[in-house]
Amino acid sequence: MSLTPRWIYAFIVACCCGLLGYALYTQYFEGLHPCPLCITQRAFFVLTALTALIALIVNPQQTGRYIASGLMLVSTIAGGSVAYRQVWLQGLPPDQVPACGPSLEYMFSNLPFGEAFSTLMLGDGNCAEIVWTLFGLSMPNWSMFAFIGLALAAIASALPMIKR
Repeated sequence: MSLTPRWIYAFIVACCCGLLGYALYTQYFEGLHPCPLCITQRAFFVLTALTALIALIVNPQQTGRYIASGLMLVSTIAGGSVAYRQVWLQGLPPDQVPACGPSLEYMFSNLPFGEAFSTLMLGDGNCAEIVWTLFGLSMPNWSMFAFIGLALAAIASALPMIKR
């Protein structure tokens, strides 16, 4: 069995589904409510998974592999940037943490889209709270590492040495 782009796409889809499944588990069974930055990271995992799923189904030639890889790379870099922002917020001294903002539902129903989107991307005091750790790292830390791994897999899927 050789490594092909389709195996890499399947791996990316499986990883994203596993990460999203665990996020939903912690939300609905462990009671951890996601902050705006967590929801944004989930959206980028979904976008990465959908791109990989389409590539898995289509099985593109070399140019299509570059396009799929580029799209996955953009979504993983964006998601990793959001995760990094949350890690940065969590590392701030308590007196420098921004105030907690309104709920996501309130923002999108009462604020103009641009302002709600900006608030969502910047995060608030809720995003600085650490409520879950594994080996001393918070969920945004693990999310950031996952985005890095997915970005490397996306790059590998476009390498010419990977057999079709």
